Amino acid sequence: MGTYLRFLGAAGTVTGSRYLLRIENHQYLVDCGLFQGGHRLDELNWQPFPVPPAEIDAILLTHAHIDHTGYLPRLVRQGYRGPIYATEATCALLELLLPDSAYLQEQDAAYANKKGYSRHKPALPLYTVADAKETLALLEPVAFHAPVHLDAARIIWAPAGHILGSAILETQVATERGVRTVVFSGDLGRYDGEVMAAPSSAPSADYLLVESTYGGRFHSDDPIEESLAAVIAGVMDRGGVLLIPSFAVGRTQQVLYYIRKLQDRGQAPDIPVYIDSPMAVEASHLYCQFGDDHNLDVNLLMDHRRCPLRCHDTHFVRAVEESKELNTMPGPAIILSASGMCTGGRILHHLKWRLPDARNTVLFVGYQAEGTRGRALLDGAEKLRIHGEIVPVRAEIASLDALSAHGDQNDLMRWLSNFQEPPRRTFIVHGEPPASAALQEAIQTQLGWRKVTLPKFGENVHLS
Repeated sequence: MGTYLRFLGAAGTVTGSRYLLRIENHQYLVDCGLFQGGHRLDELNWQPFPVPPAEIDAILLTHAHIDHTGYLPRLVRQGYRGPIYATEATCALLELLLPDSAYLQEQDAAYANKKGYSRHKPALPLYTVADAKETLALLEPVAFHAPVHLDAARIIWAPAGHILGSAILETQVATERGVRTVVFSGDLGRYDGEVMAAPSSAPSADYLLVESTYGGRFHSDDPIEESLAAVIAGVMDRGGVLLIPSFAVGRTQQVLYYIRKLQDRGQAPDIPVYIDSPMAVEASHLYCQFGDDHNLDVNLLMDHRRCPLRCHDTHFVRAVEESKELNTMPGPAIILSASGMCTGGRILHHLKWRLPDARNTVLFVGYQAEGTRGRALLDGAEKLRIHGEIVPVRAEIASLDALSAHGDQNDLMRWLSNFQEPPRRTFIVHGEPPASAALQEAIQTQLGWRKVTLPKFGENVHLS
């Protein structure tokens, strides 16, 4: 018995966020994400969950991104029937994300069977749309700063500034030596973002889990607008297409905001911008509903002509046939499509058509995990395997880290400096080993915190 924290994901890697908090006879799962990035990580999604899902009392979510929530329907498929607590905006986003993720699972399996490139005969989806709908029935929306009392824990969700509804979890648990506070940072946003509000402070914690996606990197000081304008200008000169792999929630809206800003200033042409993601279209509407999460004027958002999340010539692509037509469309044009790390979705079909043409540019605007096609392209891959085919890479590959919704080391250190005293133990999670190690060194040298560790996958820590 006792109080234990078990690292079932996002330990030594940047995906698959899953942390099991066991307090005597009660078990709570914080986040329930998919592993993304190559066969080794993908295989973890197919393994039986390390704990019988029916024995988990509740699930607590930090935010809606698939690497934090995408395993939920699989867990439900394996027998989980308890509540899933998340902020109101996160629940609203999951109404879009989970059925879409399940649909892609089904479509990818069907396409693999049609083309015969899967190692599995037949290829099966990890979960189905029916599983996703069953999962949505378990959602329990909570308000920011409103405590939720469970049998062995009291939890408060505080804004994290990453995407709509993203939260820092402040969890109070009873241990053998009294009440202790365990803080889960989730994914932390930035302090200088024009779209999202800054992350809130967590003044104290006995035990802290802090993400380290950009733990060893610093966002460029170059103005975002100048860098983005230069990329667009290059595509215009070549008459090509600018293809932007982008997460449907958060990143797509951020990119649209800056393109519109450039167009309003006359620094970018009014070329057609295609949003090839039905989910991104619906997610943009939620910015009107959850205005407190961001810095945008809700009145402007509701005005289609002046909306800062629409470009001057915006086209929302919903139907599959419309998406296919984009593949043969001549430039210049801009296409935003999911997924952001090119692990699945419509972006793969666009890459197959656009990568072989040197007139085109693929612009990455977010983190690319090891083992993903996005990372391979950034690392200089000359060819890429997509749907069992070898695709040559002749298009220009560019990146714009400054558009990331993740805080860099400066942002992370600023957030950590708000703690009134060092936690008893700090666990650095959700980062690749070099990034986590860099943040560990920064914390120890700049803040003087001594007990800062990098937990291993599967590690079980006693919170004494």
